[in-house]
Amino acid sequence: MGWKIAMCNAFCVVVLVLLSSWVSWGEASVSYDHKAISVNGQRRILISGSIHYPRSTPEMWPDLIQKAKEGGLDVIQTYVFWNGHEPEPGKYYFEGRYDLVKFIKLVHQAGLYVNLRIGPYACAEWNFGGFPVWLKYVPGISFRTNNGPFKAAMQKFTTKIVNMMKAERLYETQGGPIILSQIENEYGPMEYELGAPGRAYTEWAAKMAVDLGTGVPWIMCKQDDAPDPIYHGGTNFGRTAGGPFIATSYDYDAPLDEYGLLRQPKWGHLKDLHRAIKLCEPALVSGDPTVMTLGNYQEAHVFKSRSGSCAAFLANYDQHSVAKVSFWNMHYNLPPWSISILPDCKNTVYNTARIGAQSAQMKMTPVSKGFAWQSYNEELMSYEDNSFTMVGLREQVNTTRDNTDYLWYTTDVKIDPREGFLRGGKWPVLSVFSAGHALHVFINGQLSGTAYGSLESPKVTFSKSVNLRAGVNKISLLSIAVGLPNVGPHFETWNAGVLGPVSLSGLNEGKRDLTWQKWTYKVVCWSKGESLSLHSLSGSSSVEWVEGSYIAQRQPLTWYKTTFNAPSGNEPLALDMDTMSKGQVWINGQSIGRYWNEYKASGNCGTCNYAGWFNEKKCLSNCGQASQRWYHVPRSWLRPTGNLLVVFEEWGGNPYGISLGLLVSNFRYRLVLQYCVGQESCTVPVTPEIFGGDPCPSVMKKLSVEAVCS
Repeated sequence: MGWKIAMCNAFCVVVLVLLSSWVSWGEASVSYDHKAISVNGQRRILISGSIHYPRSTPEMWPDLIQKAKEGGLDVIQTYVFWNGHEPEPGKYYFEGRYDLVKFIKLVHQAGLYVNLRIGPYACAEWNFGGFPVWLKYVPGISFRTNNGPFKAAMQKFTTKIVNMMKAERLYETQGGPIILSQIENEYGPMEYELGAPGRAYTEWAAKMAVDLGTGVPWIMCKQDDAPDPIYHGGTNFGRTAGGPFIATSYDYDAPLDEYGLLRQPKWGHLKDLHRAIKLCEPALVSGDPTVMTLGNYQEAHVFKSRSGSCAAFLANYDQHSVAKVSFWNMHYNLPPWSISILPDCKNTVYNTARIGAQSAQMKMTPVSKGFAWQSYNEELMSYEDNSFTMVGLREQVNTTRDNTDYLWYTTDVKIDPREGFLRGGKWPVLSVFSAGHALHVFINGQLSGTAYGSLESPKVTFSKSVNLRAGVNKISLLSIAVGLPNVGPHFETWNAGVLGPVSLSGLNEGKRDLTWQKWTYKVVCWSKGESLSLHSLSGSSSVEWVEGSYIAQRQPLTWYKTTFNAPSGNEPLALDMDTMSKGQVWINGQSIGRYWNEYKASGNCGTCNYAGWFNEKKCLSNCGQASQRWYHVPRSWLRPTGNLLVVFEEWGGNPYGISLGLLVSNFRYRLVLQYCVGQESCTVPVTPEIFGGDPCPSVMKKLSVEAVCS
């Protein structure tokens, strides 16, 4: 029945600790064995969760950390994002959202520990897995294997981070909060793929890390049965989302949502779980469990210490039926697919299937009555100093170096006036094959069609009849990257962009191959927009914008701008981009990310039953809808008045449908506090006005309240 024990991983994380089972620095020490980590001689059950510092703003960090602490976490873990800290070789950045030292010090101030996952490979659905793109162009490099150039770059950055932490005295052995560090990440599949070079690389990485002398243990790789670590996902601001095809929101359905609010009842249910586990700590850290069979699908895992502590976990693996079991002469009812926790081997303090936490409903409430927009249309065929011409097709990332999502491929096609299709025949078919990720096709300046891949298959095939005229026709292909790959063997070798073939069929000559014609390339999408920084406060006035009835709607390659005042209060804000198609958004010059409402969420949203083994396709919601509608606008990015909102729309959309929303949490708990705390008696009206709407008209409503007096 060993397969059943995996259920316990809701509360148990196993890590692979490298070398040295005891390390010390002065009087402090961190040690471990197969059961627990010891900090300064005290064996601990430490509960950790991930908060990735660049996915939220520094202003949000204290509240996120405090809510994590209140939720029962002992350790905050985070990756270190190499491409954010070293965007160019030897040029380091540790400010704003990338102020790693500040983030760790805030965790320390809250009384929590840190697991610093240096990597420096992160994966994390982050652009290029956290590697800077310049690393791809180091001569002779091959990522994450026994390769000299890669190991030299990895060691240099890892040493940079370790020395910074030492200088700030942030390791626990120096009195700081860092009790663990991680080298590499999720390497199991890579080692299996690479074989001996992979094993040699991990042995080198382990020795390199330990030789840095942090004074704390290092961890590596990933256990197959470890639970998801995300406690707060946050936002992939700017162009940081990887994949490709990773959304801007990294909400992750985590206990703290994208905006930093409690996701109830998940946050409260986990808090209760963490508390129950801590009550079992003396027994859990003392030895291995005794497993007792309680029925066909029921077990007890019993932990005991020499001092007399006892804790039991009663598991019911039956997915459909309640089980009544007898354990140590007492009877317990176990809901289907659940575990009951008995910290004294007698009394149940928690069951995984029984939700005692409050529920909350989050609701976006529009606060803007509509924006006064201005628009600017790009000159599609304008070519300036940033264009060049060559024979054949170029790979996109090698051309743009990921400084932009966009690359133009343009060529001229001469059509003989005697072509049959010009006299009433079928229009010729343009076929374009691209390595990914999305493609807009323009014929003589007019959008002819669009094609795009998916997370599962990023390659693009475009094949469509096109309207050509006699004489010279200009075919312009706008290739779009939507995040660089973040996972996979040697993903640094993967391609993007139009690599061909490109052909025209249906001509008098049959099929014409355009692949090896002369193509003109332009490394930015817009001739004026990007070069003049139309999204910035200083650059937005550098072109002539139109307004009123001249506003372009549903036109491709259009800029929109407006200004607005910040709503009062401190509730989170988000932009509703439901009426737009695909593009990017900036607030006061800072990118809130890519939007892509035409990209619909796939999957089957049927009935939901949480019993049984987890898989990522279970209990889906919003299938067939836009993969993301609301886009986080951090409060700290706003000024009281005159905030600049700029949108670049690729396909065509209606800007008048964009609105600013306020995220309101309909906490029943807070309402009860408001009406009842401090009163000898109280009445809470159960009305839609009080509780933020009526989701079930014509159904009697009840309010359930449990009061505990102390």
